[in-house]
Amino acid sequence: MSENTKSRSSLSDVIRRFIWSGKIQDQGCSHLDQIQDVSPSAEGCEDCLKIGDSWVHLRMCVLCGHVGCCDNSKNKHATAHYRETGHPLIVSLEANEEWMWCYVDRVLISSQ
Repeated sequence: MSENTKSRSSLSDVIRRFIWSGKIQDQGCSHLDQIQDVSPSAEGCEDCLKIGDSWVHLRMCVLCGHVGCCDNSKNKHATAHYRETGHPLIVSLEANEEWMWCYVDRVLISSQ
């Protein structure tokens, strides 16, 4: 895991802040009730690691913990995971970023 990526323990704290802050309720996402307290599935993009490829930034599904690469990465595994599973919410795993994206409602959700 790069130094720019959140640690597993701080990630749970970020998810809890999203759930308990109350600030996210009015941000236009109808899927917030699906958030789970999950752990990352891998130390990097799970699918890139399997094929020996690289990524730009990491995102994690907050329903199952799948870690995928962002849409600036050539493989776009986080979006591919959404298309395969229908899991609508991802959180950034990058340090100093506390946001989620809802693919269905197409809305950026910030805990700040």
